[in-house]
Amino acid sequence: MKYLKPMVWSSIAVLVLSTRVSLFAADANMPVYNPPSRGAPGGRIGGGTRGGGQNVFVLSVLAPDHSAFTTSEQPSLYWFISNPTSLPIELTLMDPQGVKPILETQLPAPTKAGIQRVRLADHNVRLAPGAAYRWFVAVVPDADRRSKDILAGGAIERVDLQEDVKTKLAKASDKELPFVYAQAGLWYDALKSISDLIDAAPQNQELRNERTALLKQVGLPSTNE
Repeated sequence: MKYLKPMVWSSIAVLVLSTRVSLFAADANMPVYNPPSRGAPGGRIGGGTRGGGQNVFVLSVLAPDHSAFTTSEQPSLYWFISNPTSLPIELTLMDPQGVKPILETQLPAPTKAGIQRVRLADHNVRLAPGAAYRWFVAVVPDADRRSKDILAGGAIERVDLQEDVKTKLAKASDKELPFVYAQAGLWYDALKSISDLIDAAPQNQELRNERTALLKQVGLPSTNE
């Protein structure tokens, strides 16, 4: 797969994100994502209402419109589908050069709508530090005509954990972790930490509101979760 990655997209994305984030800064009860000032160009693709007939749904990866950061060697990737589907679903993780996949796997068809998680540890995949990867979720209506795939994708880069952030994390409670990660510009770590809290307390609406606030800051549609 080949994808255009104009440098201007990265600059525009950071500018738009900075504007969005300022709208949330006034609410101290919500984590505020501070997008990195650097990173590989290229970001989220797809999203919105896709498909046709009996398979109309919103498909999106939960990633910003730029190459977002994680400190994890084996992070979790999150995606969203607004309706369950019986169609095959595939995950692809491309190498940093974008030449070949380092992971191609079929995902279980979601039995219910909502946010879905893929743990790279389950697939024995490790990200190299300092390298930007592209990842894609594809719903496959026709295995013989892959041009009909319904595709969503994002970008991820593994970075080192800075000492000042490490100090803050050591002092933070579990509930404070998403705030620390988001402020440090570690999108995937922030999303995982808040999602872990929700998994442990699924009825906690406050936690769900915090995750929704994060998603809105990067222009993602409401997941109603």
